[in-house]
Amino acid sequence: MSETASYIAVDLGAESGRVMLGTMAAGKLHLEELHRFSNGPVEVNGSLRWDFDRLLSEVRTGIGLAAKKAKSKPLGIGVDTWGVDFGLIGDDGNLIEAPYHYRDSRTNGMMDKAFELMPKRDVYQNTGIQFMQLNSLYQLLAVRLAGSAALAKTKKLIFMADLFSYFLCGKAFGEYTLASTSQMMDMATGRWSKAIFRELGLPMEIMPEIVMPGTVVGPLTEKVAREIGCGKVPVIAVGSHDTASAVLGVPGTGSDWAYLSSGTWSLMGVEIPKAIIDDKTFGYGFTNEGGVQNTIRLLKNIMGLWLVQECKRQWQRQGQDLSYGELTDLASKAKPFFGYIDCDWSEFLAPGDMPTRINKYLSQTGQPTTTDKGQMVRLVLESLALKYRRTLEAIEDVTGNAIDVLHIVGGGIQNELLCQFAADATGKRVVAGPIEATASGNILMQAIATGRLRSIDEARAIVRQSFDLKEYQPQNPDLWPKNLE
Repeated sequence: MSETASYIAVDLGAESGRVMLGTMAAGKLHLEELHRFSNGPVEVNGSLRWDFDRLLSEVRTGIGLAAKKAKSKPLGIGVDTWGVDFGLIGDDGNLIEAPYHYRDSRTNGMMDKAFELMPKRDVYQNTGIQFMQLNSLYQLLAVRLAGSAALAKTKKLIFMADLFSYFLCGKAFGEYTLASTSQMMDMATGRWSKAIFRELGLPMEIMPEIVMPGTVVGPLTEKVAREIGCGKVPVIAVGSHDTASAVLGVPGTGSDWAYLSSGTWSLMGVEIPKAIIDDKTFGYGFTNEGGVQNTIRLLKNIMGLWLVQECKRQWQRQGQDLSYGELTDLASKAKPFFGYIDCDWSEFLAPGDMPTRINKYLSQTGQPTTTDKGQMVRLVLESLALKYRRTLEAIEDVTGNAIDVLHIVGGGIQNELLCQFAADATGKRVVAGPIEATASGNILMQAIATGRLRSIDEARAIVRQSFDLKEYQPQNPDLWPKNLE
């Protein structure tokens, strides 16, 4: 890999999106952010949606800037986003309506309705996916049970990352890692589950063809290329689910490590060769999601820094606009182990007044409440770290393998207090970095697809050579409470 190769990564998260230019040369990857834009739900007639038209416009702007900045013609464009959400495409090839946001209330009670049609254990046996009301399965069931006119007009359902790719290259597809998060894919076959669609009365004919990460889907359409102002660059199906790309961007070696993709969500797990779907993983609530290059991501979705983000927004609405750095500094000075919350409590899912909800949880569980901002942030961070400990213990139990190192990647590594808490609570050595693991994995998958790299191991060696990493050693792990749940 002596010659320089350029790729464009479109990486959209729940709070912001970015378009990155990745340049690979001399065994290193250099990332440059060319365009960043805000993201978040918008309210439309009482429902939460994604402002897809605006986001697509921002994506196209970013691709144009990256293509102009590249010293050589980009070899590919890859798009990754969060999972589960989708758009419905009509006969004219356009969106029928703005895609729903996964925090919309339409899925309230849908899991119970689903299990009336198909036993919960059978759903898990087919899909291997953790039960969360935001999963695509319950979103689509909600659409059907509501007698949606949009569903009646739907020709194709396309998941979010692939929806952006569709409007860039004109090809409808369902990338494997993203499709696997839907709880509608059979993990044994890598195809849509006939049993799921039959038992829940869902229309399988609208589902896209599943393609593997590394598939070169097709070039930008002539119209898009002309409007963006670049050539007909190929669109490549990367690990379209952002965690799949992030895991490829983990600088791990050997097999004694776990990953934590830290941001709005905390996604903690291990990379394994084959799905583990049994009573133990069912009981622990683990999910088996597709990974790149024939791997499986055995993991748990944890609510993550969403709790702090929503606290910050509420305090801002009240006229106290503190930065994340200021809040973390206050937390570092607050009393240790003041309280504990289950970060995955269902009432924490929706946007809104998070400090009031946290105090409600504390009150209902017989704990003292607090109005101190530093204290509240600290109890959230400590509760997350304790959740990480329990999840790692469950991973070791399920796999039979000891974990020695926890790799934390993503924007959450900027919260150094949480990284240290993770080391303290788990008793594991923590390696933090890179921040842009998702964009890195996106680009590295494109490099594999175009023959510039040969394997995951080679890609991760590039990560280790390209980014600064920070280590955290456990400090007094025995001080952390046991058996809080």
